[in-house]
Order: sequence, then C-alpha cells, then structure tokens
Amino acid sequence: MSKDTENTNNEEIIQEVETKEECCKDESSCCNEKDTTEEVKEATTEDKIAELEAKLKETEEKYLRVHADFENIKKRLEKEKYQAIDYASEKFAKDLLSPIDTLEMALAAEEAATNLSTEDLLAKLKEGVELTIKNFYTAFEKHNITVVETDGEFDPNFHNAIMQVDSEDKQTGEIVQVMQKGYMLKERLLRPAMVSIAN
Repeated sequence: MSKDTENTNNEEIIQEVETKEECCKDESSCCNEKDTTEEVKEATTEDKIAELEAKLKETEEKYLRVHADFENIKKRLEKEKYQAIDYASEKFAKDLLSPIDTLEMALAAEEAATNLSTEDLLAKLKEGVELTIKNFYTAFEKHNITVVETDGEFDPNFHNAIMQVDSEDKQTGEIVQVMQKGYMLKERLLRPAMVSIAN
C-alpha cells in the first residue's frame, strides 16, 4: 500500500472521529441516536408487556366467569337429578289414586246401603272390587308392569315353587296352581309368581 493511500485512509478516519466528537460536544441528535433507539425499544417493550398483562388479566377474568358458570350449571343439574330421583314415581303414584278412590266409594256405598239385602250388597261390593282391580291393571299397563306368565313349564327365573303336588292332567315340572301372581316391570322381575308344580 502506498503512503498516499495510507495517509488518505488515516485522514478519513481522523475526520470521522472529529465529526463524532463535534457532534457529541454539541449534544446534537447524532450522538443521541443510539440512546433514543434504546429508549424507543424500552418504551415498545414496556407497551408490549402492559398489553400482554392486560390480555392475561382479561383471559383470567373470562376463565373465572366460565368456571363460575360451569359450577352453577353443575350444581343445578345435580339438584335436578336428585329431584328427578325423588319424584320418579310421581306419575305412578298419581295413577294409584284412582283405585283408592274406587275402594273408598265402595265403602261409602256399603254404609249408605242400609236398606239393601245382603245379596245385593255383596254384588255391589264385588262390582266395586272388580272395578278397583281393573283400575290397578290400567295403572300397571301405563307403567309397563305386567303379570308373570304361569302357563306351562316352571321357570326358576320367574316362578317360586312353594310345593309339589300330584296331578293327573299335568306333567312333571309343569305349574299346577298359582298361589300368588308375579309381576314384571319392563324386563325386570318385581316379584316371582308363587306356584305349585306337578311331581
């Protein structure tokens, strides 16, 4: 490298340093550019932090509201579930009121019928009892309660054999007589039928 070139480079460097020194002495914007850029960066960072904190607070509030709503719904559903369990048999109970009314009317008719003969009174009572039984079966039918079938073979799943008897017209293991009817609720056995079976 020649001396002229080296001198030129040195002069340029010296001139640049002098310019920067003058700039710093005047406290002009050229020296403060770096500081201003840093301040802008700091201000921007603080703004972003404040914005993120606001978003976080808003999200937390939304979460707390949703969580509170969820808890309220959960409590309401729990309460409704227990009410549904407590009052599940309400319809069935209402349907049983009709047979009770029929029985009470039969008793009232007996008290009022002092001038009837015994045979007429028994006929009226029998009619009342038959009507009551009919009302019971109507209520049972509404709620899918059916009588256990007792025709044919003994089935331990649905019948309870309380005795064995000799029978000429029934084969061994067949039901001879029903002592007490059995009932089903849909597919579930409420009570087995009590029966006697042939030897």
